[in-house]
Amino acid sequence: MEVPCVRVPVAEGETTRQRLADADLVDPDFDIVVEDDTLYVPVTDPDAVDGFDVVTHDAPERRTPTTPADLLGFEPTYERLGDIVIVDEDDPERARDIADAILESDVRAKTVVNRASKVKGETRVRDWDVLAGSETETVHREYGHEFALDITQVYFSPRLATERHRVVEQVEAGEHAFDMFAGVGPYAIPMADAAANVVATDINDAAIDYLRENARRNGVSDRVTAHAGDVRELADDYENWANRLVMNLPHSAGEFLDTAVRLAADDCTIHYYDIQHESEKYGPGERAIRDAAEPDYEVSVETRHTVRSYAPHEYNVCLDVRLTRA
Repeated sequence: MEVPCVRVPVAEGETTRQRLADADLVDPDFDIVVEDDTLYVPVTDPDAVDGFDVVTHDAPERRTPTTPADLLGFEPTYERLGDIVIVDEDDPERARDIADAILESDVRAKTVVNRASKVKGETRVRDWDVLAGSETETVHREYGHEFALDITQVYFSPRLATERHRVVEQVEAGEHAFDMFAGVGPYAIPMADAAANVVATDINDAAIDYLRENARRNGVSDRVTAHAGDVRELADDYENWANRLVMNLPHSAGEFLDTAVRLAADDCTIHYYDIQHESEKYGPGERAIRDAAEPDYEVSVETRHTVRSYAPHEYNVCLDVRLTRA
């Protein structure tokens, strides 16, 4: 459609667009057009434009993306993991309706699944009902890193991206970081990218296979050593090695604290994840760490952090604890 537009060189485009936006003159109903080295910014009132060349130019009407809520009449809850969309519905018919709406909408998805079980077993996987598509392997992108995974073989929660980033931002170049329950590497890979030397273990062989692939994918294979198996069986090989320990196994990390203390160097930070009742979110974890580490180490709790609500009156929490050899 022919509409009034401000015409400027592309090199001046963003500055011009911002000035027009500040004056509330950019027309939101039409797309900005680039042709060769020229930018055309649709404007609502050409007479109010001052200091720019205003012309009439063909600009397409801006298309508003169709959302699942537009099609359903309600806002569904779902999360994306790469190009897999995950819903969590007890009603199979409602889950199917949501899946159909996701596919008809502008949400990018090749597969839609519904959670069919809780996380279970020592490999921490769950069952899925595949509602649309068939591919359960994907590549998830998070804070500049890529993670290949298959949701039927490994555990991965996109909801923890912010928490993982919080921990990784504390990593210093050259330190020894040990991820005791590493999964496909969402802590280990970014820590290695921050120039730490990383050892990662997981009881799930498939997770370690993906972790090694992800280390190659992100260019950090030279700084990641991955072991499939129980971390307790590796303690002799890495005794007194770690400056940083990630213990992201909230329901049972306490069972591994003796191993964590063996792995800890003279100065070590532990990121200890726990699930506790709201009445005492941090006390049980702190007492367990002190029981395992004292008197060999001085124990200092540096951060008491609530990650998210886990269940009614229960929270997923993290203690950042510094151990200093006494």
